[in-house]
Amino acid sequence: MQFTNTLSGKKEEFVIDKQVKMYVCGVTPYDDAHVGHGRCYVAFDVLYRMLQATGAKVTYCRNFTDIDDKIMYRAEKELGSRLLYHEIADRYITHFNDDIKKLNCLSPDYEPRVTDNIAQIIEFIQKLIDKGDAYQSGNDVYFCIESFPEYGKLSKQKIEDLRAGARIDICEQKKNPLDFALWKGEPEGEFWKSPWGYGRPGWHIECSVLARINLAEHIDIHGGGLDLVFPHHENEIAQSESLFGAPFARMWMHNGMVNSNKEKMSKSLGNFFVLRDLYKHFDPMVIRYYFLMHHYRMPIEFSFEALTNAQKSYEKLIRLSDFAKASSDVAKSIDLKTNQSAVIDQMMDFLYDDLNTPGLFGVIFEHSAEIVRNDAELSAVKNILQNILGLTLQPLPEQKVVLTPEIELLIAERNKARREKNWARADELRDQLKRLDVDTHDEKI
Repeated sequence: MQFTNTLSGKKEEFVIDKQVKMYVCGVTPYDDAHVGHGRCYVAFDVLYRMLQATGAKVTYCRNFTDIDDKIMYRAEKELGSRLLYHEIADRYITHFNDDIKKLNCLSPDYEPRVTDNIAQIIEFIQKLIDKGDAYQSGNDVYFCIESFPEYGKLSKQKIEDLRAGARIDICEQKKNPLDFALWKGEPEGEFWKSPWGYGRPGWHIECSVLARINLAEHIDIHGGGLDLVFPHHENEIAQSESLFGAPFARMWMHNGMVNSNKEKMSKSLGNFFVLRDLYKHFDPMVIRYYFLMHHYRMPIEFSFEALTNAQKSYEKLIRLSDFAKASSDVAKSIDLKTNQSAVIDQMMDFLYDDLNTPGLFGVIFEHSAEIVRNDAELSAVKNILQNILGLTLQPLPEQKVVLTPEIELLIAERNKARREKNWARADELRDQLKRLDVDTHDEKI
């Protein structure tokens, strides 16, 4: 079994001990989970399932960043006070759990919230200060990157190059423009009391602390989106390895981004899709399959047309699985760890080779005629699809409307208008979609 390690930039053999500790960066719940979130957590759900299928005891931790500038801004805008951030966080954590469950992602063993672990975060920061790797500036605390000579090793960047492009804000009193915040000072009495005054944690420190609390000082796999390599994961390495004096994770894995019209999805461009909007038009299993049709490390060019094509392909898998006998004894008749079936071996070889799910699907479609003639083999294929790839293979509801690129753009524009609370424009686009036989079912924002 081998995976691409971002740290080394190449595939590495992953030796499975009896226990595997895996940490994946979670969401900042200031809005609903989008397509990129879905892509990330489906990829690492497959990894979680596959490792468990080998017999390993996997401990999986995924956090919630439930205190953040974006959450506080939304609380101020909607509720009149940034101190009501927890109401915004609670709302979107509930939405997230519902949306990810629909994608058939297994729940991690631990799902810690930052705000439940403030005392441990303060303790971690104080230890970095005591070691001389962090310093107080006013009511803020910064990590001193000069104390960690290997800074930049994950993102393959040199400190000199980073410093050349950095700037320092007037309000920040840093020793180095690249030093990053561990603790952000706030007015007296707001948020949490610390040795440096009232305040709240910086973004990067939380994952180092939560991984330490729920897993260990040294973990086996750390995952997340490619956009987190720098600065988030780079900073996690600096914090954890400075304090504990050993590698933080032996395998760093990152999934590729989701693009629309060859640009990274963003709300400002109007090409941004949240999962619960997509569920109005496509079954969540079609979306999960669509993600797995692409190698997890490669970018995805998102479109409704591609989802429609994915649905047609997924329906072929459903029809294939319908031939399988219901008996669980048949499903267990081929041991995935033995060489009793060349087809199963090929499928698992692709999966063990850096989670190559497209290659696995290719084997199924190439050998479909052979597979349906062998009850044990067919049941084993269905077992892999359901229990490792997480596809339910249940019949899909009929899709009544073909979502053309034109309709896709209208839906995207309307979703953007609703998030911006431009109700007049949203109503206008709703009427335009209705004339195209596209019914919209809105949920409260």
